[in-house]
Amino acid sequence: MKRPPIIVIQLVHILGPLKGEIQEFIEPPISIGRHPGCHVRFPADLAPVSRKHAEITREGNQFKLIDHSANGTFVNGKQVKEVLLKGGDVLEFSRGGPKASFLTQMKEESCAPPAPPPSKEQPLTSKKEPVIAPPEAIRPEPEKRKAVKSEPELPSVEPPEEKIAIQIVKVPLIIQYGPTLRSYKQLPVTIGKNPKCDFQVEKPSILDRHAQIFFSQNQYWIKDLTGQRSVQINRQPIGLQSPLKPNDELAFTPQGPFFRFLGEGRLAEVAAPSAEEPPGPPAGEKEVSQRPTPEAKPSEGLFSKVKKLFES
Repeated sequence: MKRPPIIVIQLVHILGPLKGEIQEFIEPPISIGRHPGCHVRFPADLAPVSRKHAEITREGNQFKLIDHSANGTFVNGKQVKEVLLKGGDVLEFSRGGPKASFLTQMKEESCAPPAPPPSKEQPLTSKKEPVIAPPEAIRPEPEKRKAVKSEPELPSVEPPEEKIAIQIVKVPLIIQYGPTLRSYKQLPVTIGKNPKCDFQVEKPSILDRHAQIFFSQNQYWIKDLTGQRSVQINRQPIGLQSPLKPNDELAFTPQGPFFRFLGEGRLAEVAAPSAEEPPGPPAGEKEVSQRPTPEAKPSEGLFSKVKKLFES
């Protein structure tokens, strides 16, 4: 046997001092206003709303809004005195006053008493026939446990080298390469053979995207994009990336080109470094006459141009 359906009224306040609240009512009438005895009570200083502004009554399975105010009640923007409400109607208490959405929800309640829980004293089975299996039956077989333990462990893998996030940073970079002098106002700068690279180097040993210079942690960095450990600093491969320090010798491949990092974002081409120290002069001969010609270095005038360009 079922009772008549229970209809729950919901008022969802969407504007005004009660904005965000959801009020539910089961037994109409529902009084609305500033009076302390109203079901929906607005603040006493909210003058546009009357003390007893409106009420919602029930007629069968329908609900009627009745206006008792001085400034009017509006449903979906239209002023009304009495109107049957539908789910989703927007109620406005005085023009420009508080607003609430009218919703209904039907619930059914059964009057049949709930089934009593099973008695704890009632035995589920006979004492002579226990349901619980003996401990031996639920123990895992020794062979299965041994098979689980004998699974081979995966070999440990060394963690990859930590990567530094590359971001666009407004710092200067000046590269002198042969007669070319290029300046950049922000990093990163990509170096390679591809014309789309920021700095193009036409060498057989240079790949399309070979290296990248970026700025992070208050210092300049070089990143090897080849994946072949081609980039070297002071004749040592850098792996993935490495910071640049003043006077570091930078080689994009073992065959060149070669640069010296002068600090403050200045990179100048230098001659290939010698692999060994030159042998000393034979006994009895002047040391000056046997010394090899010193390697070519960038001209002082070019370095001064680089410095002036950086300072500007």
